[in-house]
Amino acid sequence: MFTGIVEEVGRVQRLWQSADSWQLRIAAASVLADVQLGHSIAINGTCLTVTEFTPQSFTVGLSPETLRCTNLGELLTDAEVNLERSLAANGRIGGHFVQGHVDGTGVITKKQPEGDSLWLTIDPAPDLLRLIVPKGYVAIDGTSLTVVDVTSKHFTFMLVAYTQTHITLPRKPIGDRVNIEVDILGKYVKSLVEGVRHDTGNN
Repeated sequence: MFTGIVEEVGRVQRLWQSADSWQLRIAAASVLADVQLGHSIAINGTCLTVTEFTPQSFTVGLSPETLRCTNLGELLTDAEVNLERSLAANGRIGGHFVQGHVDGTGVITKKQPEGDSLWLTIDPAPDLLRLIVPKGYVAIDGTSLTVVDVTSKHFTFMLVAYTQTHITLPRKPIGDRVNIEVDILGKYVKSLVEGVRHDTGNN
């Protein structure tokens, strides 16, 4: 479990395939303070297990499903990534409950400054968009954000000045893909509604 409050921006040291598996090594500092093998660290909002670490970096494995559902397979050497350690039981929840289970991706289609804040527009897949509501929560590349507007094709949110300096999103160009995790409440409601429809259809 995570909160969507990014602790640190790390950098990709290497992404490689070894036999039938993919490995990703990230240079970091803060998230390594108490790291142990088997600990969970979210990389761009994707919960991954630490398999190796040094004082300056850590390594995780990437499953085929992770590569299909996220933007991690597109990372280049020296690319920036958002990092967050799993939530401690006595930790403060500054964002919202984030599972680290990416639901899919979207594309940045617009960036617009307003004062010292920055508007971003994301176009996700239609099945994700229907689970996103105005003033609801969404995690973009692991960052907890509040949705402002939702249309038939996209949703928007605003980044305040402080957030812009502590995450990767403001530096991503239009056309980049980002990881999206919708609010878990929306997924439960969707499952319940679809279950009711399915049961009704069989009666």
